Amino acid sequence: MKFLVIQTAFIGDVVLATGILEKLHRHFPDAEIDFLVRKGNEGLLQNHPYLHELLIWDKKNGKLKNLFRLLGKIRKRRYDKVINVQRFAATGILTAFSGARERIGFDKNPLSWLFDKKIPHVISDVHNPIHEADRNNELIRAFTNEEVMKPRLYPSAPDEAAVQGYKKLPYITISPASVWFTKQFPKDKWISFAKEVPANYTIYLLGAPGDAPLAEEIRNGGIVATVVNLCGKLSFLQSAALMKDAAMNYVNDSAPMHFASSVNAPVTAVYCSTLPSFGFGPLSDKRFIVEIQTPLPCRPCGLHGRPACPLGHFKCAYGITNEQLLSSL
Repeated sequence: MKFLVIQTAFIGDVVLATGILEKLHRHFPDAEIDFLVRKGNEGLLQNHPYLHELLIWDKKNGKLKNLFRLLGKIRKRRYDKVINVQRFAATGILTAFSGARERIGFDKNPLSWLFDKKIPHVISDVHNPIHEADRNNELIRAFTNEEVMKPRLYPSAPDEAAVQGYKKLPYITISPASVWFTKQFPKDKWISFAKEVPANYTIYLLGAPGDAPLAEEIRNGGIVATVVNLCGKLSFLQSAALMKDAAMNYVNDSAPMHFASSVNAPVTAVYCSTLPSFGFGPLSDKRFIVEIQTPLPCRPCGLHGRPACPLGHFKCAYGITNEQLLSSL
C-alpha cells in the first residue's frame, strides 16, 4: 500500500495531522506513507520513523510551477490512497488529479466534487465540540476504525542531546508569542506571572527568531527566577524535546501547544479571544486550560485570532490572573 497525506497549512495543523500517520502505520505497518507539507515545516518530520518520503511544496518561490512539478511526482508514485487534510483549491488539484486509486478529502475543498470520498467538515463549537484530531480521523475511519490517535513528533537522539544541558535543574517553559494579537497573552501579563514563579525554577522562553525581541523584554522584566531566551536557538524538534521534561509548559492557543501534545508534555494553555471548544486544545495527559472566568459577551470575537481587540480593551486576556497560571505548577 502507498499513502500520501497532504497538509500544507501552518505548523500546528501539520502537528495535529501526524495522528493520521500514527494510525496508518498501526493498521498498515508495511505501507509506504508519504507526507506533503509547505516549505518551512519540513523540520517537524525529520527522522520520522513511519515516513517513507517527505514532499515539500515551496509556496513562496514559483508557487504554481512548484505545485505542478509536485503533481507530476505524485502521479508517478501511483498512490493507493491520497488523504487531503487541507481545504484549499491548490491541494484539491493535487488530490483530484493525483491518479490515486482513491482520493479522500473534506467536502469544503472546492475540488471535492472530483474526490472519490468527500468527508463532511464539521465546525466545532461550544454546543458541538469536535477536536481537530477527531475530525482528521474521519478521513481514514472507513478503512481503519473509530480510534483517534494522538499527534506525535519524534525528536532524534541529537535533538535530545542538544537540550540536555538545559535540563540539569527544575524548569518551566513559556512560549509567549503568537501570530495573532488576540491569541497572545500580553507581555506585561507574562512578566507579572513570571515574577511569581518560584526562584528554584529556570524559565526558558521558546519561539521563533522573530519572537526573540519580545522574549528579551520579558527576560529583562525584573523576574527573580533565572530566565533564558531561547527564541530562534532551537529547532521545532529540539523545542519539543525540551518541553517533554519541563515541570510545566505555558503556551498560547498556538503551535507550541501542539508541540507539547506531540511529546505528551505537561501543558497549560492560555486562551484569550478563542475557545478550547473550537477543537484545537491540548491533548497531553497532564493539561490545563486557563481562560477568563467571567463570561464576556464579546468572547469569542471570531474563530481565529485578530490583529487587535475589536473593542480595544482586551479583557479576555487582562481578566486572567496569575493564580490561575500558578495553580498548574
